[in-house]
Amino acid sequence: MAKESIKARQRKREKMVKQYAEKRAALKAAGDYAGLDQLPRNASPVRLKNRCQLTGRPRGYMRYFGISRITFRDMALEGKIPGVTKASW
Repeated sequence: MAKESIKARQRKREKMVKQYAEKRAALKAAGDYAGLDQLPRNASPVRLKNRCQLTGRPRGYMRYFGISRITFRDMALEGKIPGVTKASW
């Protein structure tokens, strides 16, 4: 499980990216790169990291579900993810 400060930092970046998305798009379309430099660094979507929504784990992230592989396995075995079953052959 990730530290709370790391998860809080990620939430802060997500909020800032959403806040400045429209302004960034307008500046990029106009070609005003000096104006882009004036925006906060955390407003750039490149600085976001895919993290598990429940634990904050950065590795083994499953984009379709938005959670890590470990959390996915636990939830799937408990039957909390509809349509997902354990394979057997």
